[in-house]
Amino acid sequence: MSHLETNLIHQGKQFNESKAVVTPIYQTSTYFADEDLQQYIVAATETKHPTFYHRHGNPTNSQAAAIIAGLEKTEDALLLATGMAAISTAILAVVKAGDHIVTQNSLYSGAMLFFKEFLSDYGVSVTHVDQKDNEAFERAIQENTKLIYIETPSNPNLDITDLAFIGELGKKHHIMTMVDNTFASPINQTPKDFGIDVVVHSATKYLGGHSDLTAGAICGSKDYIHSAWRRSLVLGASLSPFDSWLLLRGLKTLSMRVKQINSNASELAKWFEQQPAIKHVAYIGLNSHPQYELAQKQMRGGTGMLCIEVIGDEEQAYIHAQSILNKLQIFANAASLGGVESLVVHPASMWGSHHDKTQKKTSGITPGMLRISVGIEHIDDLIADFENALAEIK
Repeated sequence: MSHLETNLIHQGKQFNESKAVVTPIYQTSTYFADEDLQQYIVAATETKHPTFYHRHGNPTNSQAAAIIAGLEKTEDALLLATGMAAISTAILAVVKAGDHIVTQNSLYSGAMLFFKEFLSDYGVSVTHVDQKDNEAFERAIQENTKLIYIETPSNPNLDITDLAFIGELGKKHHIMTMVDNTFASPINQTPKDFGIDVVVHSATKYLGGHSDLTAGAICGSKDYIHSAWRRSLVLGASLSPFDSWLLLRGLKTLSMRVKQINSNASELAKWFEQQPAIKHVAYIGLNSHPQYELAQKQMRGGTGMLCIEVIGDEEQAYIHAQSILNKLQIFANAASLGGVESLVVHPASMWGSHHDKTQKKTSGITPGMLRISVGIEHIDDLIADFENALAEIK
């Protein structure tokens, strides 16, 4: 099998040993020993063995992991209970006390907290740089730098980090590179093509796609996934059998969903550019995006994520943003992203407790910013919803 759409449905079938067309949910915490005790000992020690104990592995989980590894063109993948479990486990499989990480200014707020609060408590230092400045990454490297961690497009402001540059930089200095590919999804971007070592996802988002599960994915070499799996055994954030089954189901339609979402987001972004109530639109598929050409080089499609900036000074923009949220009917004011339904959030409010004023400014979060996750609804209805919400803003 070589076509992505076929692999999404059929890859990893060796883990389904039943005759069921739909992979069963293995709702069990443990598995009895085979008659061959030696085989059971192997199961107890083998990386991600699917039929020993759930914290070690699960057959449904293994099938979903095989699909995601195939999507990201890596040797293996590890699934965990949340996106943050994937991010923290992936990083802790690389660094220890005394090590240093280079990362960017604009990151998912959970990852930012992990860098700012957790790692500093355990003796790992972190340097943040402007992700649009390639040379800033190289200048930040120290003798004890063990990891370069990036996110592209960034959450929420959709800045782009140069994957090829980071991949080459890591190899030049023998430093592991890691990227959060959640905002793009592997349909739109494959970091491995640019020499990135490890890819992480909040599989809660596009990979699951239906806002009914939480999950995380780590993709990398077999040796690295073994190290991450060893960390996961003691951190304990195992993905439940039911959630792995939901993820497996969601992956089957990933390509179709993301293509429709890309189309809707592109049309909506173009419409926003024509609206007098909107001061700025950030969408990587627009020629007006300052890193449009870079995005075209490393991404096959856009994304369902875009940001708009409402007109007015800080106070007026904040009031306008809240007014829009109150008037929207189709776009739900809800956290998360990447589902079939369209969502919208006000980052300055949602991340208020995570970022001080300086951090918000550095991350590009303003009072009039709205982050939009476009779903698969009809584009005319999505435009009409915002048309109504913007009608009285002048």
